[in-house]
Amino acid sequence: MTRLRVLIGVVMLAVAAGLIAYRVSLIPPDYSGDSLSVAEAYQQAADGDVVLIDIRRPKEWQQTGVPAGAAPLDMRRDDFGQALSAIVGPDRSRPIALICARGVRSVRLALALSDAGYTNIIDVPEGMLGSAAGPGWLDAGLPVNTISEKSE
Repeated sequence: MTRLRVLIGVVMLAVAAGLIAYRVSLIPPDYSGDSLSVAEAYQQAADGDVVLIDIRRPKEWQQTGVPAGAAPLDMRRDDFGQALSAIVGPDRSRPIALICARGVRSVRLALALSDAGYTNIIDVPEGMLGSAAGPGWLDAGLPVNTISEKSE
């Protein structure tokens, strides 16, 4: 009976550790760069002041649509850097705003792109679905475009 209790205790600790690790992975890292609300991102993309990139997965684009004025570009692509350059051009100082679902992936990619020499990466921390930063693109009632299954 004691071995069973020890085993159950170990399993419970492992589950708790896994849940904690999962919750911590949802906390976006600190980013000292610029950020925009979803309304600001929409307006600046419409005005041509920023290139708005939706870095989510194609399945997510199909579920919610892509922000109007945004280019969909799956951040998991092996050729992400080349594809980004094809969209924004060679100027690494051009303002690029990144949006994901809840602001976690966008801030992580903003940090990575900044480390890679991009000097004007802007995070949209609300994301499409909302976060502690705000309600998100969808709840703000901003327009979205539907996307075909093959878009990346």
